[in-house]
Amino acid sequence: MGKKILVIGGVACGPKAACRVKRLDPSVEVTIVEKGEEISYGACGLPFYLEGQVEDLTELTTTPVGVPRDVNFFKAVKGVDVRLNTEAIAIDRKSKKVRVKNVKDGTQEELAYDQLVIATGSSPVKPPIPGIDLEGIHCLKTMEDGARLKQAMESAPGKNAVIIGAGLIGMECLEPLLKAGFTCHVVEKLPFVLPALLDEEMAVPLMKHITSKGVILHCGDGVESFKDDGKGRVSKVITEQTEIDADLVLLAIGFRPNTQLAQDAGLEVGRMGIVTDAHMRTSDPDIYAGGDCVASFNIVSGSYMYAPMGSTANKHGRVIGNNLAGWESTFPGVCGTGVCSILGFNVARTGLTERDAKAQGLETVISLCPAPDKPHYMKGSKLIHMKMVAEGYTGRLLGVQILGPGEVLSRIDTAAAILKARGSVDDIFETDMAYAPPFSPAIDNLIVAANVIQNKMDGIINSYSPKEVKEKLDKGEDFVILDVRTPKELEQMKLPYENVVHIPLGMIRKKAQDLPKDKEIVCMCKISLRGYEAARMLEGAGFDPEKIRILDGGIVAWPYEKIVNM
Repeated sequence: MGKKILVIGGVACGPKAACRVKRLDPSVEVTIVEKGEEISYGACGLPFYLEGQVEDLTELTTTPVGVPRDVNFFKAVKGVDVRLNTEAIAIDRKSKKVRVKNVKDGTQEELAYDQLVIATGSSPVKPPIPGIDLEGIHCLKTMEDGARLKQAMESAPGKNAVIIGAGLIGMECLEPLLKAGFTCHVVEKLPFVLPALLDEEMAVPLMKHITSKGVILHCGDGVESFKDDGKGRVSKVITEQTEIDADLVLLAIGFRPNTQLAQDAGLEVGRMGIVTDAHMRTSDPDIYAGGDCVASFNIVSGSYMYAPMGSTANKHGRVIGNNLAGWESTFPGVCGTGVCSILGFNVARTGLTERDAKAQGLETVISLCPAPDKPHYMKGSKLIHMKMVAEGYTGRLLGVQILGPGEVLSRIDTAAAILKARGSVDDIFETDMAYAPPFSPAIDNLIVAANVIQNKMDGIINSYSPKEVKEKLDKGEDFVILDVRTPKELEQMKLPYENVVHIPLGMIRKKAQDLPKDKEIVCMCKISLRGYEAARMLEGAGFDPEKIRILDGGIVAWPYEKIVNM
């Protein structure tokens, strides 16, 4: 036999690395040790098992043709030895041995290696909140977690569910809990949902959608304790602001990289995880690491981030397998791309949010562009909200956020490709995107958002974000909001402010002189496309360009008070 390769961890990165190196170099001897009872399962499918889209939990462990990816499969098909219920407890780098323990009987032994892969994954964050270990409080990370939570949903003493944390896992579990008849409360310490993915103005439409489905949001509130019912089971969630009856609690605060094994071995470990180079090699040249336990390089910001994604873990595994086989292979980093579906709303993000970019000290230009995902004349067209963030002066794309019932995936993937190439809004405009009415408008939403930023950088558009206009209103500033929609649109939806003036777009040239030239005028319509036209008309009529603005995103993107009579 050839060299011995030992892999610690058997969910995503570990098995991928093991199988890849064995395919490239059949002479190697590869062993995977996994402390759990399952190997190579699709943990990202757990919320859909809870919902019923995945009927049997074992489907998460099978190949596309239904063959179980078990110990026998790995031995017979992949040529890889797998030892389940086996936990790695210490790495002796000098002797190149790993001490492992059988989690069932406690016996220990040492396994030798020539090269080692650490793929220890992550663990749910469980802060030291009083009562956090009570029965009825669940996490969702492993298949065992999924089975327990499914059973708990069926046997809970009542139908009050509380989700702690409004991140991806918490939001994806709303659907199965609502379908199971639960009243759902979500407690989030930060002021809005999906705070790691979205800016606040983009989260607001999602929050309105969620609450319209009956979900009760407690944003800007933190958990202080969990109350015992006297029998060791959770009965209430005590927050900083209220008390919530709880028959079932899902703890979804986030995940923490499992780095203790690497740290004890003297490997370099940072706040975001195990530190690796582009080859996924640790500070020990014979030890590689990948998956949820490592820090990921953000190719947009140039700094490290924590990105626990199954897709990234599999890429890490392939790169590690290549290098173990003697190939020169590198992983350039991530953009922070993610997508999910929440109660019929699709949500996607890649790159930096505006908040992230400003925290990095970058000057930004943004566009807010809500619009249908297909031409208006096509049946089935659905709204999507898009926010694009670019770097001031250069126009380099920094990030994109998209959400709504319409199609988001192809657009966010295109944006991710542009980010990988360090492209600009000009590159988005020049990208030859596919077009046909069943799929997209003639000028795709992504290109429209880029064009808006181009216009801003060229000085053609001066705009205010909804937040900036709301601040002006709250301060009592004397300015005009010019609504150029049709009277019929005005009957359906309008802003409830005294400084709103309504002049349909077709009348602007005739009635422009009725508007004050000494006041700032903020032009708007449904999505501010006509607002832009009105602004250009006013400038052509002699109004001071410095006093003419448009409202980014129009009334559709306005997250504050509005009168709706649909």
